[in-house]
Amino acid sequence: MQKFENPLNHIKIASPCQADWNAMFGNDRKRFCGECKLNVYNLSGMSQSEAQDLLENSEGRLCVRFYRRADGTVLTQNCPVGWAKVKQRARIFATAAFSVIMGLLGGLLCVSAFSKNSRGVEMGDLIAYPTPTPREIPLMGAVAAPTPTPR
Repeated sequence: MQKFENPLNHIKIASPCQADWNAMFGNDRKRFCGECKLNVYNLSGMSQSEAQDLLENSEGRLCVRFYRRADGTVLTQNCPVGWAKVKQRARIFATAAFSVIMGLLGGLLCVSAFSKNSRGVEMGDLIAYPTPTPREIPLMGAVAAPTPTPR
């Protein structure tokens, strides 16, 4: 007698059903098919342990829906390979977004650092120069003695 370690690796569909999953009543895990009058279980919407329990404990006819990879394994909701792909893709997008943001901020920093002149005045700015008052103007010359005033 042959012993199977994982029933998900040995699923075979004897006669594929052409019924439309979207036309059936139910949720993402179980729907009722009006054509074959059976509940159809979505193995790809269950965790691996839930799908194994369903296959091991089923009695009689069981109608299932699942996705199979090219290597023959059944895709389940908590598939570690699928989850690793999702995490890898998210990591790539996060790295790309971070790189774009840092590139923009670095470019803005370079532009602002090299575009200012030494006085901090931009072209088109109006500068108000103060008018010198007479006290601020230095005077030079011989001192004239004051003229005596008659008393």
